[in-house]
Amino acid sequence: MKQFRIGIFLIAIASLGALAPTGLAQSIADAGFSSSNVGSPLPNKPQPQLDLIYKRPTEKEKLHSYLFDAFGPYAIAGAAVTGALDQAHNTPHEWRQGWGAYGERVGSNFGIAMVTTTTRYALAEAFHEDTIYYRCECKGGLARLRHAAISTVTARHGEDGRRRLSVAAIVAPFAGSMTAIYGWYPDRFGAGDGLRMGSYAVLGSFGGNVASEFLYGGPHTLFLRGARSASPTTETVASSTP
Repeated sequence: MKQFRIGIFLIAIASLGALAPTGLAQSIADAGFSSSNVGSPLPNKPQPQLDLIYKRPTEKEKLHSYLFDAFGPYAIAGAAVTGALDQAHNTPHEWRQGWGAYGERVGSNFGIAMVTTTTRYALAEAFHEDTIYYRCECKGGLARLRHAAISTVTARHGEDGRRRLSVAAIVAPFAGSMTAIYGWYPDRFGAGDGLRMGSYAVLGSFGGNVASEFLYGGPHTLFLRGARSASPTTETVASSTP
């Protein structure tokens, strides 16, 4: 019965992804913004210019980012850590203890993360969102932490990369937890547990953004040179030219 329900659930997710058009807009190497994007220049003052400009990722770049997010070091380390926490709390207790039980918990958490990441990228295609995390151009720990928090529930839209609330970022954590609940968790777990686990997954996504912000932003940072900011009107850094 659980296999049937999870099959229906995954088919629904795949159907949303199928809504995306087959041809996506090509990436933009240099999007032009006028000085009005960063405020009117003051008289007798150097006109500010955008230090970095958002560039929409190509299909190849999105594939690299997906593979990094789904199977990279963050995904593996996250599954190992959360598996250890579940082992310490003996959750679910039906899986008992021992190295075999720990491996089962690690595999479960890795599966949840993989479904979450796959759903996020599939829905991003369907809703034309760019959910890849880019480091903030801002300076200061609090500003960068705020950027990581905002990026947890938002994504870039359009060619200029303006931020909006993200369907993919909000739905994906709960897709992963519900998949586990109806796929391989013991029968006593239900939708309420899936919602609770999904809420924890949102916090985990924020933690991953913090790691990307302060440690390493993923392979896309190598492909998209300096494309890190969310909105040219609110989060880009202006530099003055002599």
